[in-house]
Amino acid sequence: MKIYNFKELSKEDIQDICLRQLEDDGSIRERVSAIVNQVKQDGDEALKAFSIQFDKVALDRLYLDQTELAAIAAGIPPEVKTALDTAYGNIKRFHEAQIHKEAPVETMPGVTCWRENRAIERVGLYIPGGTAVLPSTFLMLGIPATLAGCKEIIVCSPPQQDGKTNSYLAYCAMLLGINKIYLAGGAQAVAAMAYGTDTIPKVDKIFGPGNRYVTQAKQLIQSNTLTAIDMPAGPSEVLVLADETANPSYVASDLLAQAEHGVDSQSILVSTSSKFIDETLTEINKQIAVLPRRSIAEKAIANSYAVLVDDLGLGMAFSNTYAPEHLILATAEYESLIPAIVNAGSVFLGNLTPESAGDYASGTNHTLPTSGYAKAYSGVSVDSFIKKITFQLIDKTGLNNIGNTVETLAEAEGLQAHRNAITIRLNSENGY
Repeated sequence: MKIYNFKELSKEDIQDICLRQLEDDGSIRERVSAIVNQVKQDGDEALKAFSIQFDKVALDRLYLDQTELAAIAAGIPPEVKTALDTAYGNIKRFHEAQIHKEAPVETMPGVTCWRENRAIERVGLYIPGGTAVLPSTFLMLGIPATLAGCKEIIVCSPPQQDGKTNSYLAYCAMLLGINKIYLAGGAQAVAAMAYGTDTIPKVDKIFGPGNRYVTQAKQLIQSNTLTAIDMPAGPSEVLVLADETANPSYVASDLLAQAEHGVDSQSILVSTSSKFIDETLTEINKQIAVLPRRSIAEKAIANSYAVLVDDLGLGMAFSNTYAPEHLILATAEYESLIPAIVNAGSVFLGNLTPESAGDYASGTNHTLPTSGYAKAYSGVSVDSFIKKITFQLIDKTGLNNIGNTVETLAEAEGLQAHRNAITIRLNSENGY
């Protein structure tokens, strides 16, 4: 892990190190475009061919039904079932609090405006299943989708070697009341949900994290179809801002937790102490040696770095430039830093709040913006699955009160028909 001294970095240097690795995006874009076009053209047959090519599984059918899911779910270990039940409860409680009914507002006498929520009717959830099966992602997407009231929830996840799905995902489907999982992964799953096939319905919006292929596919279909996406969610990342009150072994574990996601993940350490950075790197070497996913974590750590800053304020300024998916404030001074946070997907406060708690069970959503998109995007919530429609009602008093304003503005813009829509009502004897 390379170490930088913040005061030795120019503005251009900072911008450069905050860029995520993008050198292979051109070749990825071409490959993804070919996959998407193949699915658009050949539908189910393309999905089956890609399953053989990428998943090494020949599929006779592209989905598992309720009976099959129930049978698979029955094999879940009791301790995992209990853990998923707890996570489900916490995530549901947090997201239930996001559902609000807004009161009507009388903007002037006789003019009433309000907003009402309407669920997106058909949504697609992509649940990764490559180097790691992620039942937590199923809960993070499925719970707000069901709470929002989406009429149809389409779930795609790569098949296991046996042509089925993992018992953890099957059990999550049971918890969520979802009766079908479609066996498709990667860019081809995104394309299937965007265009629709004989088996997989077309959706209105696609959700879910994934590697660069999935992210590229989501961005491609957003520009080429009427299907929306949640956000550009690519490789995972964490930034830990730490001072001398932090624990090096804790911080090392947080950095490695992110690194084991994938070789293109990033784990950034920003600290006010060079001694702390050295101690944390020593801990990383110690802890990484016994990780089952050591080879993946090592490559991600090699793709990461540490930054030495003079104070926490400068560290926070660097963090806002980097705009991390996950931000950990490993300091006793976290409260004073909260107002300075401008760009971050999700924040973890103090030395006893590991990012992995949010990944699984604290309640907040772990589907978050990456690659600097935290500057403009929020993480997934119930709001992600709904549309807010505005309404207005004007009575006789309201028309008299607002009429002249609208007539004047319409005339100023040269839109006579707009003005007439008011005038004809004001002049009509039977207009009320």
